[in-house]
Formats: sequence, structure tokens, C-alpha cells
Amino acid sequence: MSTPHNAANKGDIAKTVLMPGDPLRAKYIAETYLENPVQFNTVRNMFGYTGTYKGKKISVMGSGMGMPSIGIYSYELYKFYDVENIIRIGSAGAYTDKLDLFDLVLADGAWSESTFAKAQADVDGDVMYPSEDLNKKIIEAAERVNKKVTCARIHSSDVFYHEDNVDGHEEFYAKHGCVCVEMESFALFHNAKVLGKNAACLLTISDSLVTSAATTAEERQTSFNAMMEVALEAAISL
Repeated sequence: MSTPHNAANKGDIAKTVLMPGDPLRAKYIAETYLENPVQFNTVRNMFGYTGTYKGKKISVMGSGMGMPSIGIYSYELYKFYDVENIIRIGSAGAYTDKLDLFDLVLADGAWSESTFAKAQADVDGDVMYPSEDLNKKIIEAAERVNKKVTCARIHSSDVFYHEDNVDGHEEFYAKHGCVCVEMESFALFHNAKVLGKNAACLLTISDSLVTSAATTAEERQTSFNAMMEVALEAAISL
């Protein structure tokens, strides 16, 4: 059974999916870490692969950028492909100088101005939460592979470019306690809650809105290995 956005048949996709935004990062993860990866999707160049990692069947698929995009792909994975767990693995911009480039952040909540939850299921609220059990598995995995993870609230933004007359990173940090920004997790957490599934978000700091330090596009695609290894280690325990 395929969907308008996914050519996979039921059974082609594992119960646990790692979901980077960039489909080329999904390709990199599959080719670098998975044993015998098989591509299950190329629709709209949103690549998806299934293979094994340390003997465990795992899938990896891109989500695209923004809540509407991950909203579609994660909903279909949960609803039509019987996926139980999605771990978003993405990049984020730091809102505090306490975070350096390549630091790992595990979202314990996603604050957003988005109306995604309201529009999708008439759900109010500006904070969505990940699955506690899945977050616990990720923390335990990070300890096993000796990687430091900061657990904190993140900002899921609908807007990449803000005008000067609206709140910026200083206000988002001070008013809402958000340590960094990305653009997808609020919708992912909402979909998981609505459908009774599990979701988490593990991020690598790719740039800083405080110091202006930044990684390159190539580094974001291929050099977030610590995040990938933690997520894969967590996935084999699910």
C-alpha cells in the first residue's frame, strides 16, 4: 500500500524510523551505518531506506523542512505503515552561548507559535511534548556511547526569517526557556500524541544566533555522527 507521498508497501518500513530533515542525510545514514539498506521511497526525492543496525531492523527517511512537511510524512508513517517510534535527528540554531557547535540537545518540550495542532485536531496549547520512555532510551544510549546530551525546551518555528519588529532569539530564550530553534518537532510530537505513538527529537547545534558561529552545508549533511550514533543506539533498544 502506497500513499501520495510514499511508495513503500506495508512491511517495507521498520517500527522505528530515524527522521532527518534532509533526504541526503537519510541517504548518508543508510549508506554509512545500515547493513544491506534497501530504498523504499523516492517520491519527490524524499528518500527512505530500511536496513539493519547491529541486527535490528531500522528505517531512515527524510522529512523535509517545516511542520507541514514532517506533518505529512510522520502522520503517514504512524497511520498507514504501523511505525511506532520516530526519532527526529536534525540541526538547530543556539539561542544561548552555553551551547557550542556540534553539541547535542534532546528536546523535553517544543514551544511554538504554530497553529498546526489547532488546525489538525483542534488541540490548543503552545507546547508539545515527546515520549518520556523514548527520551529515556536516548539518554541511556548517549551514556553507553559516551556522548553528552543536554535536555531542554526547544523552539519549533514556522518562520526562518523574522523581521526586526517581532521577538527574536533573546526573547524566545528569556520568555519561553527555549535554548535552540528548529522547525519540525512541535508537529511531530502532536502527531504522535494524536495517534498514540512515540516521538523524540535529538538535535545537533549547527549554528549560533548568539555568536554567529556556523557549520557548513556539507558538515550538516555528513558530520553529525555523534547524533546519528546516539539515535541508532537508542533504536536498537526499542
